[in-house]
Amino acid sequence: MKHTMQKENEEQKLNHFMKRIQNDEKIESDDWMPEEYRLTLIKLISMHGISEIMGALPEKEWVPKAPTLYRKLGIMAKVQDEMGHGQLLLRIAEDLLKPYGKNREDLMNDLFTGKLKFHNVFHMETRSWGDAGLIGWLVDGAAIITQTNMLGASYGPYARVLKRICAEEVFHAQHGEAIIMALAEGTNTQKAMIQEALNRWWEALLMFFGPATSETTGTSKQDVTIKYKIRTKTNEELRQDFFSKYIPRIQSLGLRIPDPTLHYDHDKKQWVYQQPDWNEFKKIIKNQGPRSQARLQLRRESYEDHAWVRNALSTVNR
Repeated sequence: MKHTMQKENEEQKLNHFMKRIQNDEKIESDDWMPEEYRLTLIKLISMHGISEIMGALPEKEWVPKAPTLYRKLGIMAKVQDEMGHGQLLLRIAEDLLKPYGKNREDLMNDLFTGKLKFHNVFHMETRSWGDAGLIGWLVDGAAIITQTNMLGASYGPYARVLKRICAEEVFHAQHGEAIIMALAEGTNTQKAMIQEALNRWWEALLMFFGPATSETTGTSKQDVTIKYKIRTKTNEELRQDFFSKYIPRIQSLGLRIPDPTLHYDHDKKQWVYQQPDWNEFKKIIKNQGPRSQARLQLRRESYEDHAWVRNALSTVNR
């Protein structure tokens, strides 16, 4: 009898929770929530936060090699912003982790052991200044499309912090676009630099949004985020939005997209494109990408070197 009553009570809580979701109410950190919702948020926000931090590293490599002092100041400011975004997001993740007795240190350890993933694009090499511009223009452009889709997320703390992050990401995309435009208006060598960077980054940009959800499989992680109104569009819908926004811009610069099959199907009202190698995607997110281990090692060394700062702050707060 007691077990039955507890089950009915849980069902009532879930029904009330789902009504709040359907009514577009915001869920706060101290509200009751089903474990599936909490775990989905933890996975999503932790990965987002860590990706902001790891995502600063490819461009950090170009801070000492930026072509002018003006460009150096711009890319340094961008790196600083990305680190700040990561800190904001990990604070939100920490609140969600409290019932499990975990904190930010556990998240960092999960990153180092491979349990917590970071975004596939940030495992890639940055070989030229063209890469630095392309990251700001197209990678951050893709991030804006993904993140603005979650501005109305049902989880209040995440939705609120995304407003600030998206506003700053717009400046990052403009920063990248300014680099690309300068190169596009430059010498033939500079124009070739952009094309070469685009050729190498195109598959990673396609992979940015993740694989399309198979209609033949059951409930996926992506379906759960839509079910709980954390986001509203599928991976493929977001990828199509990216195509519609950026393919005309890329082509307007005289750049060639490295996909001979790419075209717009007017009947289906969608872009047709060559699928990237999703087996390669699986390898990359398992930390087997071109720069995965080097960037993880850099983050690990930095974390260990600054342990004294965390210990000092912990002592002061007691």
